[in-house]
Amino acid sequence: MSSKNSKKKSTKKSRFSLRKFVLKTFLAVFLISSAVVVGAYYYGRYLLLQPLPVAATTTIEVKRGDSLRKVADRMAEQGVLESAEWFYWYGRLSRKDKQLVAGEYLLEPGKNTIELFALLTSGNTLNYALTIIEGWNLKDVLRELENHPKLEKTIDTQDPAQLAKLLGMNYPHAEGLLFPDTYFYKKGTRDVDLLTTAHRRMVRILEDEWSRKSAWSAAATPYEALILASIVEKETSVDSERGRISGVFTLRLEKGMRLQTDPTVIYGMGDKYEGNLRRKDLREATAYNTYVIKGLPPTPIAMPGRASIHAALHPEKTGDLYFVARGDGTHEFSKTHEAHVKAVRKYQLRRREDYRSTQ
Repeated sequence: MSSKNSKKKSTKKSRFSLRKFVLKTFLAVFLISSAVVVGAYYYGRYLLLQPLPVAATTTIEVKRGDSLRKVADRMAEQGVLESAEWFYWYGRLSRKDKQLVAGEYLLEPGKNTIELFALLTSGNTLNYALTIIEGWNLKDVLRELENHPKLEKTIDTQDPAQLAKLLGMNYPHAEGLLFPDTYFYKKGTRDVDLLTTAHRRMVRILEDEWSRKSAWSAAATPYEALILASIVEKETSVDSERGRISGVFTLRLEKGMRLQTDPTVIYGMGDKYEGNLRRKDLREATAYNTYVIKGLPPTPIAMPGRASIHAALHPEKTGDLYFVARGDGTHEFSKTHEAHVKAVRKYQLRRREDYRSTQ
């Protein structure tokens, strides 16, 4: 055998051995890598399915604009996660980081990381409630906002005209234009957005009631109906009396009489009112003193509920021109001044000499 052929065989054998070595090495690396990947997968799966270290129901939060890393680090600091890294990478690889919904959540004990992500992407955030009470005025509402630290405070004025602009109202004055109800919100909701919702609700209800108003109504516009409704709201909380009180005011307006209702005087006094309405207060001229001015005051004096709005647009024709509080929440109605004077003596003058009721 020639040396040349011998060299060729040796070269072939070397190449075969090298290929065999490379193949074995690749196979070994592949097997090891696969084992590592599979092991990491099952270990990661094990960690993802392990109950989180949460002993009691805990509030967790995703803030607006938070990255997944910020959420992971915050929950790790809070003790909700043992490993922020597993949480982070699972979120990235599953693309759940794009599905997070801002807000506060209640995390119950026994939940795992997968269930935690399901919660944070569900949008089932903690809700808080703010209630606007029928008969509250604008200052009452703004005062109540201060009792809700979860709201983002953006309103920095109590001026009704500025608030009307801020809330996008088509009215020059914000009083009376927020519908009394309970409104739910999540942490970080802006106060202005909550009040805008209450305003839009009032507009819808006022328009709906206006579309079905009675032919005998003193209101020439929906806004006048709202003004009258606010007075009815302040005068009684008894549903069965609202239509009758509205009828008294409607008949007075029809006859050109002054409304002479105490709640409007009190509203016009503002901070000067200290809980006792005196005779001199009834004589003091303000835009809201209906003992002095004729017709309706320039704006509502409170937030009326739907029942009062309905009553303002559906006054009862009873012929009554007067009413006085009995002291038990109801009123005595009269058709003549003489009968009214007797009712005042019966229910009011003997109890409090300086008391003046609606006339």
